[in-house]
Amino acid sequence: MKKFFPLLIIFLAAFTVLPAQDSLHTVSLLIKNADEKNALAGATVTIDSLNITVVADSTGLAIFTKVPKGRYSITVTFIGFEEQKLMLTVPPLSTDPYEIFLEEGEEHQEEEVFVTATRLSRTIANIPTRIEVLSGEELAEKGNMRPGNLQMLLNETTGIQTQVTSPASANASIRIQGLDGRYTQILKDGFPLYAGFSGGLSIMQIAPLDLRQVEVIKGSASTLFGAGAIAGLVNLVSKVPTDEREISFLANGTTAGGLDLSGFYSEKYGTLGLTVFGSRNSGSPFDPADIGLTAIPKFERYTINPRLFFYGNKTTANAGFSYITEDRLGGSVGYIKRGTEGYFEENNTDRFTTQLAITHRLTDKSTLNFKNSYSHFDRQLQVPSYRFKGLQKSSFSEFTFTHEREKADWIIGANFLTDDFEEEQQSADPLRNYHYNTYGIFVQNQWAPNDFLTLETGLRGDYVNEYGFELLPRVSAMLRFTPQLTARIGGGFGYKTPTVFNEESERIQFQNILPINNSTTNNERSVGSNIDLNYRTNIGELGFTINQLFFYTRLNKPLVLTSNGADSEFVNADGYIDTRGMETNLRLTYGDFKLFVGYTYADVNTHFEGTKEWFPLTARHRLNNVLMFEKDERLKIGLEAYYFSPQRLSDGALGKSYWIMGLMGEKVWEKFSLFINFENFTNTRQTRFDTIYTGAITNPVFRDIYAPLEGFVVNGGIKIRL
Repeated sequence: MKKFFPLLIIFLAAFTVLPAQDSLHTVSLLIKNADEKNALAGATVTIDSLNITVVADSTGLAIFTKVPKGRYSITVTFIGFEEQKLMLTVPPLSTDPYEIFLEEGEEHQEEEVFVTATRLSRTIANIPTRIEVLSGEELAEKGNMRPGNLQMLLNETTGIQTQVTSPASANASIRIQGLDGRYTQILKDGFPLYAGFSGGLSIMQIAPLDLRQVEVIKGSASTLFGAGAIAGLVNLVSKVPTDEREISFLANGTTAGGLDLSGFYSEKYGTLGLTVFGSRNSGSPFDPADIGLTAIPKFERYTINPRLFFYGNKTTANAGFSYITEDRLGGSVGYIKRGTEGYFEENNTDRFTTQLAITHRLTDKSTLNFKNSYSHFDRQLQVPSYRFKGLQKSSFSEFTFTHEREKADWIIGANFLTDDFEEEQQSADPLRNYHYNTYGIFVQNQWAPNDFLTLETGLRGDYVNEYGFELLPRVSAMLRFTPQLTARIGGGFGYKTPTVFNEESERIQFQNILPINNSTTNNERSVGSNIDLNYRTNIGELGFTINQLFFYTRLNKPLVLTSNGADSEFVNADGYIDTRGMETNLRLTYGDFKLFVGYTYADVNTHFEGTKEWFPLTARHRLNNVLMFEKDERLKIGLEAYYFSPQRLSDGALGKSYWIMGLMGEKVWEKFSLFINFENFTNTRQTRFDTIYTGAITNPVFRDIYAPLEGFVVNGGIKIRL
């Protein structure tokens, strides 16, 4: 009996367990894209009440085992797609996997944004060339911080630094991956309107209200758009008429005495469309350091930009013009306000441009495209002992044929650029006039043999009347390892035609600089490459995206400013500049919160006459951190923190490291919104920890500007949508 009792207990325990084991089931779910019907590997499925989560495998299959009988609420998520909740019955009626189709969501902008900077209008997810796009919500948020110009918008992008070239005038240029601003090409709707002399003050004179998106290509893009895109290019894409009329206004004021008023109108009228943008931007002389010199100059600027669109059965076209006029006066606060003796820097500019684009569809697969632009830029610059006045007239014409096939797209084209600069005689010094004609032909192919590989190749040949022929090959490839993991690799050649208009000459107002000697100078030439990995997934309710970029560019025989007695002259250096490094971009989303973390490492050096030196004004380490809270698209709060490591200065000194922090908020209603921005509330400015000039304040010699000058500034305003 004593032996039988334990056996009875074991038998009864087994009897009670067996039915429980029989009631546990296996459930298979197949997660697919609702539009393309392809599997979504990495999708996350959660049985809410059991708190059990499974990640779909490479075939999109999510398998739950040992699930008790019953009805359960499940949640299915995948980054870039709308979350789906549904009821699941266990055991299932069939042994076949239960199919779940997810709709693409508005949150994942990469899948929906179309880019034009590669001349093929494709979604950003299907282009081998690495392109970063600021659009929609992000562009609007950046625009709240500095509605009058693009400096803040670009400076807060990983890998880009805006470099102040004139502290009195607050002029700045764009540096990509540490290279001088003259190697970045700025386009407006694909038109090169800001090259050479007209590049001066450009990013300080463009208000962002009428922009639909900003496209950035880092690394050589000369094969796509010719000279000047050695470091990369920035393409500013304007808004176009849509089915719904848009009328918007923006008013912004700052504690530094700035005022921005902008308006935009857009509407379609059957086969016609119209957009009109206008703005008035002004600022008062602002001297937060109380040293008698302006950190923000006195200025007044007016902009008008109408464009007319035509929509035919086979032909579409648009034409417009832009006119910007500005008077800018910086320097001694006493001179500006009271007319007393002191240093001043005065800039008067008039910028007039026209644009024409025509597209004619030959067949469903083939189109002809024609573009033309004309630019007229007049600038007068005056300091106490010197006056400079010049006029640049330039034009751009391009004809392309595009043919789309099932697995390959072709673009064949030719363009012609003119660039004429005439300086008004002010003294006995030789004039810096030049006349360049550039003839270019190019071919570009995008080939996708399968879902894994997309290859983009291009070849351009340019002939510059003063400098001869340039051959520019380029190749890039995109590899889709999984829907979540992709890689891009690319490289190409670049060149830049010599001019005296760059950061170095801007700092000294072009004083005592001799003309370019065409017989002894050559084009600056480069070769560069980059590779990046992009991974995205969902971990429960946490959205995770990371992009890792590695880059290298070598610029051979760059132009450097050398002393020639009392004068200076640009000559080709005996050596090269190279920049190498990496960019890391991390994006996390959780509920109403978004966190962006960007890190840039840029090791930029000159190699002249066998000596290696750290290139001035390049921070080797930079951090970009933004935390956003957005509730029901009605309330937005953002906290920013940016770090710059020490930079080597032109005089051999080492600058200080610093942080900049900002806080912004916006409350949105149906027809209007109110915004406020506390920019640089830590009041970081160079005048607090370093000097910005030497000599007498009545005749200052400015040092390199590597940190902000304006310090803590609050701006705020209202946006109205009718």
